[in-house]
Amino acid sequence: MRRDDAAEVEEANARFYRAFESRDLREMDALWGHGDHVACIHPGWTLLSGWESIRPSWEAIFKDSREMRFSIGDVHVRVEGDAAWVTCTENILSQAGGNIAVTTLLATNLFERRTGEWLMVHHHASHILTGDAPPAA
Repeated sequence: MRRDDAAEVEEANARFYRAFESRDLREMDALWGHGDHVACIHPGWTLLSGWESIRPSWEAIFKDSREMRFSIGDVHVRVEGDAAWVTCTENILSQAGGNIAVTTLLATNLFERRTGEWLMVHHHASHILTGDAPPAA
């Protein structure tokens, strides 16, 4: 893995969270792959497959949220050829329907290099139910 590849993927990941935080649907459109193979799992949602199913989910999330602030931690990047994945912790401060919430999620973001650009092809975020690691097998 070239160091530049990892830095580019980390920037693509940061770009995703900036688009999410600013509720910028145009930017979200630009940073996602648009094929049928792309997938997204929002916390508590079912699997969304294909950009035509994923895009409306971002529209709904952006419409229902007035403010979101992200602090991303524990970022780990792995690149293998034209595929890359990032695992991280999403710490989110959000306001929706007059309520303020603080949430911590674990996320895995997959990227694919297309014509020199890293595009998101999979986002999966889930709630942390416990702080304890499972026992070793």
